[in-house]
Amino acid sequence: MEALQLPPKPKNSAFRIAKRILIALIVIALYVWTFLGIDINFGKAMSQMMQNFGTVIIGLFQPNWAASGDVALSMLETIAIAFAGSLMAAILSIPLAFLAANNMIGGKIASTIGKWILSAVRAFPDIILAILFVVAVGPNAFAGVLAIAIGSTGMLGKMFSEIIESIDMEVVHAMEANGANKIQILFFAVMPQIIPEFLSYAIYRFEVDIRASSILGIVGAGGIGTMIFFASSNRDWHQMGTILLGIIIVVTIIDFASARIRRKIV
Repeated sequence: MEALQLPPKPKNSAFRIAKRILIALIVIALYVWTFLGIDINFGKAMSQMMQNFGTVIIGLFQPNWAASGDVALSMLETIAIAFAGSLMAAILSIPLAFLAANNMIGGKIASTIGKWILSAVRAFPDIILAILFVVAVGPNAFAGVLAIAIGSTGMLGKMFSEIIESIDMEVVHAMEANGANKIQILFFAVMPQIIPEFLSYAIYRFEVDIRASSILGIVGAGGIGTMIFFASSNRDWHQMGTILLGIIIVVTIIDFASARIRRKIV
């Protein structure tokens, strides 16, 4: 049996070596320029951090169990905000996904418009949307639901459109050849191929929205973020420790449950 012979390694030319050195020098220069441009006294910052370590970190690791009931209620509100927003996003993103999919809409112009709409929606961070909706509808949980719904629509619409573009079009063409109408093609050729992945991505997005909705309350959009804002403003690190523990437990449980559900769906 002959030994496996590997192809010879390419020789490092002077141009290639010079290019690597130039790239390394550029990266180093960028890091040096970045740190020199930061107006921070690192010695004072480290000293301040060590002074706060005893109060902040120790307080976080000594939760205020008396606040557990309020934290649980706020976490339930956060979960409700994330669920309502994710559900709205999953519904709104479906027609936009069909509009953006190249193989579903008859014209290139319509598909491009759909992709532009989804890109425009994705351009706004959830926290910016929450600020806008808090101004529009007031500081309440409904503002958080709208922020999650709009923010998730852009991402889910993009994912859904890519799923639609990857379906087996031979099934669609076969039904068209046999005289099926558009509704029959949609329900018997397209939907069976896309529903499992649609559900999987929607559940995954719900996981992401749980984390996002935990922050939106800081700007008045309801949920556990409101408690985070007041605890940090009052420097109540014991209550902050209880809040962080509640977020960790809820996110871990939801991640585990959604992963099991996605494995059964796909």
